[in-house]
Amino acid sequence: MNFNFITWNDLMYLVGETAVIIILGALLTAFILVIISIYSIRKGRLYFPTLVRSGLVFLEGLMKAFFRLLGLEEREMLSFFIKLHNAMNITEFERIPVSERAVFIPQCLRSSKCPAHLTPEGLKCRNCGQCTVGEARIMLEKLGYRIFIVPGSSFIKRMVKKYHPKAIIGIGCLSEVKEGIDMADKIGLVAMGVVTMKEGCVETLVNWADIYEVAILGVDSKLLPEDLHIFTQ
Repeated sequence: MNFNFITWNDLMYLVGETAVIIILGALLTAFILVIISIYSIRKGRLYFPTLVRSGLVFLEGLMKAFFRLLGLEEREMLSFFIKLHNAMNITEFERIPVSERAVFIPQCLRSSKCPAHLTPEGLKCRNCGQCTVGEARIMLEKLGYRIFIVPGSSFIKRMVKKYHPKAIIGIGCLSEVKEGIDMADKIGLVAMGVVTMKEGCVETLVNWADIYEVAILGVDSKLLPEDLHIFTQ
């Protein structure tokens, strides 16, 4: 009995010691990854992106805590996460034909006087000329994209379930894009995020050039509309 009692104590000590080592290892790893991330943000260049992204998968909570502890603003942190995610997805995104991609445009980009009505598949743009969404929609459709103008994430999930795109471009504010990227990762979609220049619920702004630069990835330059050749130079 005494031998068994000692063995059990030794086992508990070993388990406790292992747990402490794992916790300290996770804390140290998260801290190192945060330092790399902050350095990348300050320099405007991604360093060790594969390592950092792998860390985010397992240690995102710890890394966010360290980011806040070191005084990094929420916007900077989210912007870095999105930039990192896009950089890691470029190669896979390029391999997917445009016919199997979709673009989700938030309804907040439209004019406050927009005459479009909401349908089960989002807003159907009338190309009335009161905002830039109509022109962009036509340009992206020429490339072969399926376009959705949506009021929220529930529409995105519904359209993904119905049409089964293999890759998507999501447009929105920082938090919306991050949420969309996380959702896409969970269901196995290749997602690229583009953040709006202005946040809000009405008449927000986006740099359409940023969207076109992503949209033409992997597309033969000979197939591009003339207006988009500028983004290949």
